[in-house]
Amino acid sequence: MLHKLELDLDVFAGPFDLMLSLVLREELDLLEVELADIVLAYVEHLEGQGQLDLEAATEFLVLIAALLELKSRLMLPGEEPLDELDELAPAEAAEELLERLLQYARFRGAGGWLAGRHGEGQSLLYRSAPLPAALRQVPLEHAQRAYDAEVLGRALGGLLRTPPPIDLRHMAGPRVSVAERLAHLRDLLRRGRGRVSFDAAVAGADRATVAITLFALLDLYKRGEAAWQQDEPFGEITVAALP
Repeated sequence: MLHKLELDLDVFAGPFDLMLSLVLREELDLLEVELADIVLAYVEHLEGQGQLDLEAATEFLVLIAALLELKSRLMLPGEEPLDELDELAPAEAAEELLERLLQYARFRGAGGWLAGRHGEGQSLLYRSAPLPAALRQVPLEHAQRAYDAEVLGRALGGLLRTPPPIDLRHMAGPRVSVAERLAHLRDLLRRGRGRVSFDAAVAGADRATVAITLFALLDLYKRGEAAWQQDEPFGEITVAALP
């Protein structure tokens, strides 16, 4: 079908198949061929026909992709553009290129389909094996009593009883509040003429008090009353009052 496509380029004029054969026999420099012009000519060819031949269009896309790959290899130094294809006849080389790219397209399509099926299956969990015979539904007249009614009653009664309250006496509440630590920091800044070390502000305090003091310092920063500076990681933190 592609022999009907006539090209009129600066370096070639004639059918597309002839140009491809000349390129594969290295009688036509692929670097001088404008592949964009070939694509535009093919689009005009399709518009002139008024209908789309999917088989011919697929063959053209595959061959153009092959030419693009060969041209990109030619533009890279030290690459062998045609490898074993240069040992084949032009027609055989074209068929070999077409077969390679079609095979690649098939594998890529199969990989995409498998990836889609895998993605859909991630949200589904189902049991492929049949249910055990003991769990299958049976007629009511064949059902056997597994427990006495008293056992069921005791089980339901246990669910209805109010459980005892949870003992929280082992949990110690915070000894200081954020408001108290705010007042403490403000007092230290006032006595230290606007500067105080954070280590000095929490000297002798437990871990909970240190954490609450940090919250208070963040509150001072949020209010625009103070900022802090630390010259190195894990170094001393200096709190300074803002004007």
